[in-house]
Amino acid sequence: MDLPKVDEFLQELATIQQTGSKRIAMLGSRHVPITHQVLIELMTYALVLSGNRILTSGATGTNSAVIRGAMRGDPNLLTVILPQSLERQPRESREQLEQVMHLVENPTNDSLSLAEASSLCNQEIVSRCQQLICFAFHDSHTLLRTCHEAEDQRRLVTLFYFD
Repeated sequence: MDLPKVDEFLQELATIQQTGSKRIAMLGSRHVPITHQVLIELMTYALVLSGNRILTSGATGTNSAVIRGAMRGDPNLLTVILPQSLERQPRESREQLEQVMHLVENPTNDSLSLAEASSLCNQEIVSRCQQLICFAFHDSHTLLRTCHEAEDQRRLVTLFYFD
């Protein structure tokens, strides 16, 4: 094994073995069956009960399930970073987002397309975390690119595929 690979492996091992709380980003597709959302919510709830800080975005589907799980466990351990301003979010998301204590808006991205703003938002989320848990489809280009960027930044990445 070459030296950079050994260093990467040791860093991942240290992150996995860390017993204290971590900053865990959880991102995923908007198009998620309810049964999967319930599992994501339960996983988030368990991570929060273990003292981990959760970062996510404000979209429906995966991110909404993450928010529900974190809010149920400890709302103070949740940070939601929006790709644009709160006003640009769908009405059904806004009601949930208004309950979040640590909400970061990005109104400077309101003029961008949602895809561009989401990509920038995901970069910001990854820059703040130690670990990324992602739920995606094989054609979820923005999410998969985010996973690769997180790996490039030496974040521990766990990727679950829905398909």
